[in-house]
Amino acid sequence: MGTGGEQRRKEQYDVELGDAVERAQQGDEEAFAVAYRRVQPGLLGYVRGLVGEDAEDVTSEAWLEIARDLGRFRGDGAGFRGWTATIARNRALDHLRKQKRRPRTTLIEQDVLQLPGGHDTAAAALESLSTEAALEIIGTLPREQAEAVLLRVVVGLDGAATARVLGKRAGAVRTSAYRGLKRLAEQLAPGGTAL
Repeated sequence: MGTGGEQRRKEQYDVELGDAVERAQQGDEEAFAVAYRRVQPGLLGYVRGLVGEDAEDVTSEAWLEIARDLGRFRGDGAGFRGWTATIARNRALDHLRKQKRRPRTTLIEQDVLQLPGGHDTAAAALESLSTEAALEIIGTLPREQAEAVLLRVVVGLDGAATARVLGKRAGAVRTSAYRGLKRLAEQLAPGGTAL
């Protein structure tokens, strides 16, 4: 199926997400669970790209804020994904600032996109290993390219929503995402310099 079918699936996904969010705003707990299940995997992947192994804690904090402020949200399913990504990004940046002020003795100083090593536990699933490898490769990109790729590909935001999350112009975000994806393709090509 071509990109037209993919676009229709994404639009249907956003319509269903928007309906779930609207019902959740009216107090429907099951609808909130639906919205959470649809958004959480991409959000967690994005935050993991920012803070590494602390992603689950940071994402949990973001969901507390999302649940608290859900009544204030206005928009559709795509808007909800952007809104949650903005909240998660703010929590991740707060987390990184705290770490910088009071670093852990066991934590190597890291840049915003430095990812943890491949020291997964024995119980880690193959999927999480491939996710870690993908995030590690994305982590080699310059920060603005990596964040643009994470928001566009992992969270699934469009250029305008990604620009709002990052506080940049849509054209600049599209360029960063394009350059990041192009660089990743070169790294992953036979003879490239992938990890």
